[in-house]
Amino acid sequence: MKNFVVKTVANAGALAVAVWLLDKITLTGDSTGAKALTLILVALVFGLVNFLVKPIVKLLTLPLFVLTLGLITLVVNALMLLLTSWVCGQIGVGFHVDGFWTAVLGGLIISIISWALDVVLPDGKD
Repeated sequence: MKNFVVKTVANAGALAVAVWLLDKITLTGDSTGAKALTLILVALVFGLVNFLVKPIVKLLTLPLFVLTLGLITLVVNALMLLLTSWVCGQIGVGFHVDGFWTAVLGGLIISIISWALDVVLPDGKD
């Protein structure tokens, strides 16, 4: 359970950095507290999408992973971010990614920040 909370916080932090750096990734909310709650909800949706959909997409695109030496990961991460944006739109959470290339850059930012936060934050495995 502790690992789940740490990963959700790391995803929320990474998403916040992507929203802050990229104008075409938007997060809506009336106040800071509402935006923080929205970020947590988006992080939960993002974690769910990565848990359920990403392994299937990676399996189906395995030959492309080999052929591109793993660079297709950028595209897969972008698709997961776009899917998260779509799901958030369907459930009424104020998060939107505008365009594929924005999603590629956002996915790259989120991957780097999530990795750095996973290194720094305790995960309860010690």
